[in-house]
Amino acid sequence: MRFEVRALSADNLIETHSIDAADAGEAGRLLRQRRLQPLSIKAASRAGAGSGRLPGRGRRAFSLLLFSAEVLALLEAGLSLVETFEALLEKETAPTSRAVLERLVAHLREGLRFSAALALQPEVFPPLYVGIVRAAEGTSDLPQALTRYIDYQTRLDAVRSKVLSAAIYPAILLAVGAGVTVFLMAYVVPRFAGVYQGSGRSLPWLSQLLLDWGALVSEHSDVVFGGLLLLTLAAALWLRHFLRSGLWIVFLTRLPGIGERIRVIELSRLYLTTGMLLEGGIPILTALDIVGNAVSPDTREALRAARSIISDGGSLSQAFESSGLATPVALRLLRVGERSGQMGAMLTRSALFYEGESARSIERFAKVFEPLLMTAIGLLVGLIVILLYMPIFDLAGTLQ
Repeated sequence: MRFEVRALSADNLIETHSIDAADAGEAGRLLRQRRLQPLSIKAASRAGAGSGRLPGRGRRAFSLLLFSAEVLALLEAGLSLVETFEALLEKETAPTSRAVLERLVAHLREGLRFSAALALQPEVFPPLYVGIVRAAEGTSDLPQALTRYIDYQTRLDAVRSKVLSAAIYPAILLAVGAGVTVFLMAYVVPRFAGVYQGSGRSLPWLSQLLLDWGALVSEHSDVVFGGLLLLTLAAALWLRHFLRSGLWIVFLTRLPGIGERIRVIELSRLYLTTGMLLEGGIPILTALDIVGNAVSPDTREALRAARSIISDGGSLSQAFESSGLATPVALRLLRVGERSGQMGAMLTRSALFYEGESARSIERFAKVFEPLLMTAIGLLVGLIVILLYMPIFDLAGTLQ
C-alpha cells in the first residue's frame, strides 16, 4: 500500500514523501529510520484510505479540546502518559474515541514518542497539534503545551461561536421568508389566478405577470417543484464544497464593507496560531509551514512569500509587512517582540487586540443587518399580497 506522508527533517523542514508500506505504523517506522519525524500519513489510494480511518466522522466525532483537557488533568495529577490513556480508555464508551485511545496506548507501549503516536492518526490530530506536542517533548513541558493549546482552541471557538450566533437569526429569517414566499407563489397565487381568469377584466401588468406565474405553477406543478428541489440540492452541494475549500474567506474578503473586517478576523487567527507555536519553541519557518494548512489560499501564498524573506535573512516584521500580513498594531508589536525576544507573546497580544475589535464589529453588523433583512422580507411578501389584491381594489373603485 502506498502512503503520502509529510515529515519533519533534521533541519526542521517539512518534506513530502511517497512510501510503500503494509500500514500507517510501518510507514511511520520507515520514516524514523530515515531520521524523519512524521507529521501526517495518508493512504494514496481511495481503497487504502478507508482502512486506516476511524469509525464515525474523524475529527468531528472526536473532541480534541476535551481530550487535551482530560490528558492535562491526569498528567498534573501525577500519572504517566500510558497510565493516562489507560484511565481514559477505561471510562470511554464511544467507539471512535476508544479506537483513538487504543491506538495511542498500543503505539506508546511499542516505544514511540507521544508526538510520533499522534502523527500516525492524522485524521484526528492535525499537524498543528502534533507540532506543539513535539516541541514540548524537547523541553519536557507537555502540561504547559497542552494548557497553551486549550487556551488557543478556546479563543478560536469563542470567535466561531460569535460568528455563528450572529448568523443564526438571519438564517432563520431567510428560511421563514423563503417558506412564506414559496407558499404564496405555489398555493395562493394559482387560486387567485383561477378566480381572475373568468372575470373578463384587464389586469395591471405586474398583477398579470404574477398570475401568469401562478397558472404556470398550477399546470406544471411536478416539473416546477422537481426543478426547485434539484436546484436546492445543487446549491447545497456547491455551498458545501465552497465552505470546505476555504474559498468562502477569499469571497468575503473581497466584499465591499465587510471584506476588511473578515480580513482582520483571519489575520487575528494567523497571529494567534503563529504566536502559540513560537511560544511552544517551534522554529519560525516550521511554524509558518504548519500555519499554512489552516488559512485561506490567498493568505497561504502570502505566507510563502514571508517564509522566503525570512529564509533569506529578513526579520518576521519585515516579512509580514512586505507580504501584506501585518496590520499597523501588529507591526509595531512585532518590532517590540524582536527587540525583546518575545515574538510569540507579541503575536498573541496582537491577536487578542483584534479579537476584541472583531467581536464589536460582529455585534454591530448583526444589529444593523437583522432589521434590514426583516424589512426586505416584509417588503417582498407585502408586494406579492398587494399585487394579488390590486385587481380587487380596481373593481371596488369601478363599483363606487
